[in-house]
Amino acid sequence: MSGLNLSESVMAKEQETPSIRRLERILTIEGSQAKLVATNGEEILIPKSIYQVLRQVVHAMALGQAISIVPQNREMTTQEAAEVLNVSRPYLIKLLEQGEIPYTKVGSHRRVRFEDLMKYKQQRDTKRREGLKELTHFLQDEGFYDEESSKLDQ
Repeated sequence: MSGLNLSESVMAKEQETPSIRRLERILTIEGSQAKLVATNGEEILIPKSIYQVLRQVVHAMALGQAISIVPQNREMTTQEAAEVLNVSRPYLIKLLEQGEIPYTKVGSHRRVRFEDLMKYKQQRDTKRREGLKELTHFLQDEGFYDEESSKLDQ
């Protein structure tokens, strides 16, 4: 495990898919208690907190999603933070300078805490959903959008 880069994404290989799906089924059995068995036969029960994370990781990988594990207190470069938000680095720096996301400086370099970045992302996503909901209501009130026409579009 040496040289492990926590922020590096991992994606399942195609030949691993059947095993991952089988593992997902096993992990979702209600009341199951998972244990790890070492090559020397030593067994240890997996703590509930790790079991919950394992279930989430396996579920996402079963859906074909890439996974990255990032400790919440980790500080990120502006490039890494921009990639997490799926925005350009200059746009992220603008957000930092406007006070939208807290940051610290290490020498001349800005660093963003992962936890602060996720808090901003959650607030941004909530605002987007609320705005979309308001727009939909407005369009419905004005007669431009109704549930019947949205079903025809699908």
